Order: sequence, then C-alpha cells, then structure tokens
Amino acid sequence: MYELFYWPTIQGRGEFVRLVLEEAKAEYVDVGRLPKSEGGGSAAVARAIDELGPPAVFAPPILRATIHKKKIVLSQTANICAFLARRHGLVADDEVAQAHALQVQLTIADLVAEVHDTHHPIGASLYYEDQKPEARRRAESFRSERIPKFLGWLERVAGDQAYLFGELTYVDLSLFQVLEGLRYAFPHAFARVTAETPKILAIRDRVSARPRIASYLASERRIPFNKMGIFRHYAELDEK
Repeated sequence: MYELFYWPTIQGRGEFVRLVLEEAKAEYVDVGRLPKSEGGGSAAVARAIDELGPPAVFAPPILRATIHKKKIVLSQTANICAFLARRHGLVADDEVAQAHALQVQLTIADLVAEVHDTHHPIGASLYYEDQKPEARRRAESFRSERIPKFLGWLERVAGDQAYLFGELTYVDLSLFQVLEGLRYAFPHAFARVTAETPKILAIRDRVSARPRIASYLASERRIPFNKMGIFRHYAELDEK
C-alpha cells in the first residue's frame, strides 16, 4: 500500500505519480482526497511537508510506504516515478537504460516548470492577475520557441518506436500527461506544433488507450484540468 500526498483539487505534479500507480495497478491511497474525518484534505498534505521524513521533504508530491519492513518517504516527482517504475516493471532493469529514461523524465520536468512560469513569471505567491503583462510576454516566447524545441526533441527521441524506449515505460505516461496539459492550456499553439510531431502524438494515443489508463481517465479519480493547477488555459496566453 502506497500513500500519496498531494493537493486534492488539482492534477499538478501529483498526476504524473498517479498515472504510474494506475498503470502499475498498485494499491494506493490519495491522502489529500480523503475526507477530513479520515485524515485527508489539504491540511493533511501541509502537515506531511513538515512532519514526514527523514530525509526532509521540500514539497508535494510525497510518497510514503513500508517496503520489506522498512518505512520510506520520497519526494520529487521524477524521483518517485522512477522508483515506482523500477518496482513495477515500468522501466528496463539495465542501469544505463534507467539513466536514459530518467534523463528524458527530467527534461519533461523542465518543460512542466516552464509551463508554470507562463502564468506565474514573477512569483508563485502572486495571483495571475497581478502579473498579466509579464505572463503574456513569457507565454509568447514559450509558444513560439520553447514548445517547438521541447516537442521537437521528444519527437527525435521517439524515432520510429511504439513508445519512447520501445516498450512502455513511466516516461511515456509522463509524455501523455504533458501533451494533454499543453493541449488544454495552449490549444492553438499545440495544434500548430504537433502538426510536425506525429510520433509523440501516436504515443499519447497508445497510452490513453491502455486499459488501466483508459479506465482511470474515465473515472472520478482523474481530476479535470482547471485554473488552479500547472496547466491553465487563459485565452490571452494562447493567441492565434
């Protein structure tokens, strides 16, 4: 049994972990989404930041489990996903192959960080409305330069394979999530760029059709995209 600690109203970075847990058919509790009477809610996630460890965690997502009678606490999205993938057959056993998978996963994490900064270019503690001029400037650069660069690189990684590394790995699940997030947040820019990246779109479609993922996407466990998470749609940031 795994315990995932993440904010209960957004997909955010926690969604990358959820997708791995779902594809692995792992038994887990999404603690933040439990009722307060059962120890859930945002307050439970906030307490976990301060109370869980060692080592100390900086921010959610946080994964807690007992494995071989040893209690573990992990943070950092890419770290959690890679750990789960090794345990559940979602990455090759070879250490070099694992390093290559993590390399792509961390690049996806860089892309996710840049997505966040399109609507919060000055500071995360400020509201979007407090930084709209700066956000429009940042988003323009992101649409015209950064999305093509990231997705073009991922297209080269994909090559002619069914998945990024031939067989399904946790990185394909993250690729699915980031593509769906970009499609929601920047539909016009996404359509333009992905006209040149059919291979990663095909991977996205294969992931979404996998039985466990398809079941998850159709369930109430999948939180819809909204204007509180990392991927946010503001029409003024996605000009045609």
